[in-house]
Amino acid sequence: MARAHEADDTMTTYVLVHGAWHGGWCWRRTADLLRRAGHEVHVPTLTGLGERAHLLGVEIGLRTHVDDLLGVLTYEDLRNVVLVGHSYAGLVVREAADRMPERVSRITMVDAWAGQDGQSLEDLVPDFFRDWIGSTTVDGLIPPPPAAALGVTKPDQVAWLETRLTPHPRRTFSEPSRLSGAVDAIGCRAVLCSPGGPMPFPDLAEKNGWESTVLDVGHAAMLTAPQALADILLQDARLII
Repeated sequence: MARAHEADDTMTTYVLVHGAWHGGWCWRRTADLLRRAGHEVHVPTLTGLGERAHLLGVEIGLRTHVDDLLGVLTYEDLRNVVLVGHSYAGLVVREAADRMPERVSRITMVDAWAGQDGQSLEDLVPDFFRDWIGSTTVDGLIPPPPAAALGVTKPDQVAWLETRLTPHPRRTFSEPSRLSGAVDAIGCRAVLCSPGGPMPFPDLAEKNGWESTVLDVGHAAMLTAPQALADILLQDARLII
């Protein structure tokens, strides 16, 4: 029997990768919308986070999370994939795509960090955020920020989010990216969800020469504007059919 993602040439396979403190659960509403449109969607949770929080440890680094994603691509035998990375996961999806470019058709960076070979997230962030990381880290773990810092302010959404966020391993922020340059040949779109905010996501998109789409809804767009984000992701499906 043919695999589902091989059976229909009009179907796109998405792999949606969450950012720090989150888990695959944060994509629930966006993933449902993509599936209703007829696409295959995977929402892996990175080691130590979400329902895998029991595996949390200070030894978990960026490389661990890249290997998580490579495992999904390999063992699910995914090809012609749109990789979507939110925030910290921009580093994860770019390195995974660099190592398996033959499996990735497009990358979408949702308010996401992107460095060059040898750069870590801590190399990219503004001084105030680097200072916050240093001041809040306890025993190698960074506690979750308040929902408001992620652009989530509606009381029901705040309650839903804050009960699910988990501490994040600091090493993932300090471990540098390893890139050969293969990822730069893959088409990429930047979705800028907080274009007027303090983080340099617009500058990173411009520096890398990516097409940008502004969705001014706050950093956690998959929670606050799932339909609008899904509509943008569906544009990428049309680009690769």
